[in-house]
Amino acid sequence: MSQISIRAVKKVYQKNEVIHGVDAEIEAGEFVVILGPSGCGKSTLLRMIAGLEEISGGEIAIGDRVVNKLEPRERGCAMVFQNYALYPHMTVRQNIGYSLKVAKMPKAAREERVMKVAKSVSLEPYLDRRPGELSGGQRQRVAMARAMVREPKVFLFDEPFSNLDAKLRVAMRAEVRNLHRSLGVTSVFVTHDQTEAMTLADRLIIMNSGVVEQIGKPSEVYHHPASRFVADFIGSPAMNLINGWFGEDGNFRHGKGGMIHLPAIAGHVTSRDVALGVRPESVRRVAAGTKGALPAVVDYIEELGAARLIYADTEGSRIVAVDNGTDALGTGMPVHFALAEADLHLFDNTTGRRIETRPGQHAANDQFATA
Repeated sequence: MSQISIRAVKKVYQKNEVIHGVDAEIEAGEFVVILGPSGCGKSTLLRMIAGLEEISGGEIAIGDRVVNKLEPRERGCAMVFQNYALYPHMTVRQNIGYSLKVAKMPKAAREERVMKVAKSVSLEPYLDRRPGELSGGQRQRVAMARAMVREPKVFLFDEPFSNLDAKLRVAMRAEVRNLHRSLGVTSVFVTHDQTEAMTLADRLIIMNSGVVEQIGKPSEVYHHPASRFVADFIGSPAMNLINGWFGEDGNFRHGKGGMIHLPAIAGHVTSRDVALGVRPESVRRVAAGTKGALPAVVDYIEELGAARLIYADTEGSRIVAVDNGTDALGTGMPVHFALAEADLHLFDNTTGRRIETRPGQHAANDQFATA
């Protein structure tokens, strides 16, 4: 196992800087997921760790060696690609053992290691088949076995499940997590799928436009997003973000005249142009006439089986609530919501960053903001 240190790393393509001074420390044996939308630079960063992309600035160290100038084969990394990258004319056995053959490992030792790895990913019945005779999930397991057989210091995964159907993705996530637990090898996994990221990661690196927005455990990133981007990107459905401003009276005003009374929070806000954030599961539907209820009008309903999502408009602002009710609701019907004040987040609309509020200022979890 090896630690990976990423220090002020930059990447420039023809004077266009696409990675802007990224800093991150990945501990030995840790499973870190780099998460972000398409084009944010996550695969480029992974390829720089692997040595497949040249580093334009800064340095990357694996273990105690700076690897900027080392060839990919000298870095101790094994990479699993999105498109499997298998040799179509070789059998599964030959694909898995190819790197050992190139390294001139004796045939008997090579075969022993191939069998051991094949058994660990349930490929023994398919060793004499070619990739074209396998399913997508089986081919992905071959790609992982080929990486495992090298006994690398670091595993790198570049969106390996993108070509798989939803059910198979779930199964492969479990296989990768179990594999990591058994091997304990430092792993870096790139994806744009937040469910994949949240279920796999020890820690997340959230990227946006070549910049790291936040690094933290999945629960930390979900419950304490460092920026408006993270709040909006993490969660399905995403966090409700209501643009507005605080008045001197401690009221948060939004939309076409909406108002929420938040004096405890307002007293610590220096920026008046803010977004108020609340997760859909922290929005509670209440009866009309409830003190502090936020009035809204239903746009549409998404039925999820065990629950439903209410998409509604409150004074020109969109709000989504998770609701367990079974009563009839339809477009245009009035509803009323209470927001758990302890679960509210604030973001500066100018910088996009989280506005920290003082400990203890929020009400207890069972208290709700008043409108």
